[in-house]
Amino acid sequence: MKLRYQFIITICIATILALFTSCSDFWDPETEDEFNGDDGFTSNTEMYTGFLGIMTKMQEIGDKEILLTEVRGELIEPTDESNNELIALYNYDQNLQTNSYANPQGYYEVIIACNDYLENMRAYKSRPNVDTEAWESLVASTIRTKVWTYKTLAEIYGKAVWFDDPITEMSAIKEGDRFRLLDLPELIDKCLQTLNDGFEGVSSQKEIDWYEWLDPTHSVSLASSQYRKWNYMVPAYAGLYAELCLWKGAVLDSRNQDATSTYKAAADILLQALGKQINVTSDPGSNVYWLPSAATPGHYSPIWNNSQPYPYEAVSAIIYDYTNNQTNTLLRHFSNEYPNQYLLRPSANGKARFLSAQFNPGGTTNDTRYKCVFGTSAGQDYISKFRPVNSTARLNAYQDDCHIYIYRATQYHIMLCEALNHLKRFTAFNAVFNTGVKAGEGDNCFNPERAEWEGFASTIDPTKCDWTGTANFGTRRYPSLGIRGCFTGLVPRDIKENTFELGDQGTLKYNDLAILDEAMLEFAAEGKVYPMMNRMVVRYNDPSIAADRVAEKYQDAALASSVRAKIMEGGNWVPFDLGF
Repeated sequence: MKLRYQFIITICIATILALFTSCSDFWDPETEDEFNGDDGFTSNTEMYTGFLGIMTKMQEIGDKEILLTEVRGELIEPTDESNNELIALYNYDQNLQTNSYANPQGYYEVIIACNDYLENMRAYKSRPNVDTEAWESLVASTIRTKVWTYKTLAEIYGKAVWFDDPITEMSAIKEGDRFRLLDLPELIDKCLQTLNDGFEGVSSQKEIDWYEWLDPTHSVSLASSQYRKWNYMVPAYAGLYAELCLWKGAVLDSRNQDATSTYKAAADILLQALGKQINVTSDPGSNVYWLPSAATPGHYSPIWNNSQPYPYEAVSAIIYDYTNNQTNTLLRHFSNEYPNQYLLRPSANGKARFLSAQFNPGGTTNDTRYKCVFGTSAGQDYISKFRPVNSTARLNAYQDDCHIYIYRATQYHIMLCEALNHLKRFTAFNAVFNTGVKAGEGDNCFNPERAEWEGFASTIDPTKCDWTGTANFGTRRYPSLGIRGCFTGLVPRDIKENTFELGDQGTLKYNDLAILDEAMLEFAAEGKVYPMMNRMVVRYNDPSIAADRVAEKYQDAALASSVRAKIMEGGNWVPFDLGF
């Protein structure tokens, strides 16, 4: 019997049984062989349980970026029931050293866990009983988790302490050769280098298919399998690499250096990842439709109100299950239902953007996104993404286990728009952003002979494009309608499709800000807008990009002015001193 199957039998007697009883023990494996950390890994089971330790650390920080950046962002404000720490974030207080929301310790604990795990995996590699396939997959997963964590620190704090040596606690991080305080450009370079280098000869791109690994006989279909959601746990390589390329491009742009190859790398890997999903097959369980289309509005609410990450939109997610005592604090902060605390709410001015004819052309209260973002209960506005208005019996007021998305399919499309804009592929950009990729003979239609559409062609037939819904390779015929075009009533957001009016720099900035404004609607309260705002600030050396959007939410004019001034002085980065 192969070692892989010995491993499965060893660790999964409880989980396989649980599969048939609709209960997963993935996060609490019942084995007599759990890793104690003293002597390194001695079995494949310990290799497995060691990786679980990293994932539990990820769960602990899942809501941190949302709560920290959204309070400082363009939409959220404290309620009358809020606490002093959240109010300090909202007011952009300069001293946040004792603020638990601002403290980055949780992120460093993930990094510490990753470093320790990799060191143990290095030693375990030479063991005669090692499952090499699993070893490589778990190493690659750990690399991406570590890099994603550093990327997150970079986009929130603008700096971080990099270290690769194994340590056991945060207090061991000291100044010295082993620990280097890197600024944002250095961090982005280090993250990209780490992804490119891999670990012990293992590529960081290597994926693990938990469904194939733990249920190789496919005793249950993928669509019904409890293991399906495990494949979402680790940051996807394509999303992570593309986002880092966009950051690298922003840094180069800020220095007036050529970033064309960097943006091309981002576009290429995103198109490859999207094409893999958009290439239709006859099995929707294994290849879901990552494409804004006529089906999108009906699929929007279940993105959050679902027992597992929703495959039509999910790329990577931090997963929770309250039945296994895995929860986050999003409901506690945003819901006004007992036993929650209702500490945060949407600001009136931030909410009004969704209905503004200038900011969101065609937007109404009937728009799918508006209805999924906002709810009102007992006369109080709340963010309903984490407690949907039309909730099911599964989702109770105390059931704080909404999955937190690391990457969504629409986020891939938004990042692709940013890359296409900087490649001056404006026709393709407008199609992905507004109108959809169309078949036909016109200048705005897909044409495999034009460089504009490089990467959009089908991998099955390079003369055709599955985005258009006319490739006829499978059962789906939903054409691309664009990020905005898929929602009934919304009209295209104005972008520039040439540089005649504003010149190169002016055109790219105009379009970038249109993408940012759309992200404010699409990713409201998800912790994704503030980092993107910071990237625009870096690219154009213009903190007013953040200051203008954030200050608008404050109804008190004096506070709005104060916050705007702080952002203009560098307050777009969360201030926290690690003692370096």
